[in-house]
Amino acid sequence: MDFILPVVLGFFIAAAGILLPGLLNITAAKIGLREGRQRALIFALGATSIIFIQTYIAVSFAKFINSRPDIIHLLEEMGLGVFTVLTIYFLFFAKKPKPKLDDEVVVLRSRTGEFFWGVLLSALNFFPVPYYVFMSVTLSRHGYFSFDSLFVFLFVMGAITGSFFAFYLYIIFFRRFEHKADFFLKNINFFLGGITGLVSIITLIKILRT
Repeated sequence: MDFILPVVLGFFIAAAGILLPGLLNITAAKIGLREGRQRALIFALGATSIIFIQTYIAVSFAKFINSRPDIIHLLEEMGLGVFTVLTIYFLFFAKKPKPKLDDEVVVLRSRTGEFFWGVLLSALNFFPVPYYVFMSVTLSRHGYFSFDSLFVFLFVMGAITGSFFAFYLYIIFFRRFEHKADFFLKNINFFLGGITGLVSIITLIKILRT
């Protein structure tokens, strides 16, 4: 039970965080629709590799970070800047996707390119750090979390498994309903811009309140 608990906690906490519509899972769904499931999964692997690092850092130093509100505030400010730039890009500068014709040749990024695209977008997302800090400290206060090295390692392994599972659900769901996804593809940049814009507004309100 001591080995199962951290894995289960990590899995469900990570899955809950990623199942909410966000930049990474929507991008994974977009890649799955336009370029195939395999390339979308490679993107997800790239994103998950950064989530592993972010989660391990966040949980390992949760006590210290939680005792320093200024660090959390700095991370929020950096996230606000990044997502504001992404919102402007998606709404005003990103090219509108064109419907794919039957005889159209689609130029794909290499598999390595998809992996590093996932790495890049995930690295720009600073929110897992305060998320896992908050969750680990909260669970610790209720006696469900321990900061010893084995517990942390198992928790992180559960988290990356839950993250990849959530990405997989998005990829499979949108692929299964591909015939109904034309509207989604035509307006993908507006969806992404709306998501990043909403995150920016929420972050700004939180910063102003602190």
